[in-house]
Amino acid sequence: MKTKLAIFDLDGTLLDTISDLAAASNHMLRLRGLGEHTREEYRHFVGNGILRLVERALPEELRTAAYVQAARADFLAYYIDHIDLETVPYAGIPALLGELARRGVTLAVASNKFQAGTEKLVRRFFPAIPFAAVCGQRPGVPLKPDPTVVREILAVCGAAREEVLYVGDSGIDMETARAAGVRSVGVTWGFRSRAELEAAGADHLAATAAEILELVG
Repeated sequence: MKTKLAIFDLDGTLLDTISDLAAASNHMLRLRGLGEHTREEYRHFVGNGILRLVERALPEELRTAAYVQAARADFLAYYIDHIDLETVPYAGIPALLGELARRGVTLAVASNKFQAGTEKLVRRFFPAIPFAAVCGQRPGVPLKPDPTVVREILAVCGAAREEVLYVGDSGIDMETARAAGVRSVGVTWGFRSRAELEAAGADHLAATAAEILELVG
């Protein structure tokens, strides 16, 4: 079946955002006189939205609802203004997106990053790519692995599930694709391990952006 719609996760899939996420999280921790974490540790904190990232960065004894919300506000105030200082597209991604668009494949983004941040990064790094939908975390829409965001994109783009390829770097992404009934590709260049992608039931694995083109059909 020819792929008519390709849905991409953002962080760890299209963009290497970990340095800017780590910097904003450590800024929030410094404001509170708390110990910081390494870039590598943050690779395991991300994937479930900013609230969970902040929660995981905090000492367990401070993870009350009120404290986490206040810390999240400080994180966002810093991050939105420093969101693209070290963030870069992964190798081959701009060319991949351009080629998919040239072939007539509809493109979309489904991220657990907050909506304003998702839109800002997509505009900054992929201004010429005609994404049909750019969906981040929004009030009232559950985070992945709930499949609501994928179903929303399918409705907007008018695509059938069997015509969709979902590309992500984490077990959460593979679970999202399975819950939505679409084919999944786990990319091994992102934040999580190949073993996590396999354990989560990835239909395909890709080590380079070019390999995704081979799966489009």
